Amino acid sequence: MGLIARIIEDAGISTICIVSLKPIAEQVRPPRTLHLAWPFGHPLGEPGNRAQQMTVLYAALHSLYFAEPGEILEPGWRWRRETYTIPAGWEV
Repeated sequence: MGLIARIIEDAGISTICIVSLKPIAEQVRPPRTLHLAWPFGHPLGEPGNRAQQMTVLYAALHSLYFAEPGEILEPGWRWRRETYTIPAGWEV
């Protein structure tokens, strides 16, 4: 995914990858990375945990503007041990 993201960035479109394995991201070097040390198959969070999923999406999209190219962001969220609230304005 990181290699594809670099090609898309070269075309002028900003990208961010959400990854579970930081060593892979360090090797592939996507343009921007959000590292979450969560189980495979759950890049956005637990099934049915809408607040958690919206928080991850918000962080990823927000990072498109504020992360430096090549940066690996680590919010430090722990699997099933955090309290999430849906970001303001993201309620549906």
